[in-house]
Amino acid sequence: MHACAQPPLAEKTQAAATEPRVAILLATYNGERYLAEQLESLLKQTHKNWVLYVSDDGSCDTTLDILGQYQSRLQDRLHIQQGPKQGFAANFLSMAVADKITADYFAFCDQDDLWHADKLERALAWLEHQPPEYPGLYCSRTRLVGSSGAPIGLSPLLCKPPSFRNALVQSIAGGNTMVFNSALKHLVTRAGNPTVVSHDWWLYMLTSGCKGNILYDTKPAIGYRQHGANLIGSNRSLKSRLKRLKNVMSGHYKQWNEINLSALETCKHLLSDDSRRVLERFAHARRATLLVRVFATLRSGVHRQGFLENLALLAAMLFRKV
Repeated sequence: MHACAQPPLAEKTQAAATEPRVAILLATYNGERYLAEQLESLLKQTHKNWVLYVSDDGSCDTTLDILGQYQSRLQDRLHIQQGPKQGFAANFLSMAVADKITADYFAFCDQDDLWHADKLERALAWLEHQPPEYPGLYCSRTRLVGSSGAPIGLSPLLCKPPSFRNALVQSIAGGNTMVFNSALKHLVTRAGNPTVVSHDWWLYMLTSGCKGNILYDTKPAIGYRQHGANLIGSNRSLKSRLKRLKNVMSGHYKQWNEINLSALETCKHLLSDDSRRVLERFAHARRATLLVRVFATLRSGVHRQGFLENLALLAAMLFRKV
């Protein structure tokens, strides 16, 4: 029996009302298998002042029924809307730019993960000390869990600090770990609604490209469910690494870069002067002749996190696969 049979939870404690308000942005699509477990993990958050916004992209299973049961408990702390039905990235971004969703901070939420109880508390402990006028983005490492929720490993650690030069060719963290401030929400809204590869990669590019502050927390904040139905799994396994190499050689990676660069071009005026120069140098390197392509890439400073990944990046540039 679902936990929704418990007493209503709409009331807030006086202490919670004085805490910063967090809007949790949950995108759903046929998520009945794990959704209730995820919602229960939200209810266990040590930071209590949050409101859940759900954008459902046309589920045809019992997802909406489960959400309705929890809405009867949470009442005005759970809002459900229809998604744009243009894929997961568009669904998440539709909430990130929505004027009606207001809060001090915002957190993306996948339908099948398990949040650690202190996720919001830890994110806000850092975000509250960042200048509010600058975009602030918290993200973290993840604990990989299987279908049953049992731990099976950890996502890789970063080798280099977050930067726009890295963001142009790599996304460092899943959106399911991201918590961000109002300045970043405003920036995402100003950037418009271009087609992007993923919402988390887009926020990484915008934040790093506009002099924002980014924290990559090396302590996992969520249990990242690994199963056949999730759209983007861990990049840790040999199978995942081989799949990425196949994507590079087949031209998928080049297509992703073209989509992201086109999106950045539409809001280039928002980037810092240094970021615009990096963007222009990288775009030039991709178009350069064979003899200068690798040199131009090195000059742009664009890089991935690991040594072998950087060698692969240069090789991909050489063969026009970026």
